[in-house]
Amino acid sequence: MAQPVRIGIVGDFTPQFASHVATNDALQMAARAAGIEATSEWVPTPEVSEERLAAFDGLWATPGSPYRSFDGMLRGIQFARQRGKPFVAT
Repeated sequence: MAQPVRIGIVGDFTPQFASHVATNDALQMAARAAGIEATSEWVPTPEVSEERLAAFDGLWATPGSPYRSFDGMLRGIQFARQRGKPFVAT
């Protein structure tokens, strides 16, 4: 059996943001529709580092500005672009 696709969700999870809550559900719905298994982990913007992001197969930058670390969000975007990681931003 194939390993689950690992998605890093870059953003500062806020349960009051409907889009943040829906992000986790959307990933699972998409994985089921594609016939694969996916796992996800939120990476708070102050904790973004190359070492942390390297563990993921793809990255998702969430809405929610102002971020706790705008530089952290930019590091996440830059990492995805320079490493050719699949990347989506909402």
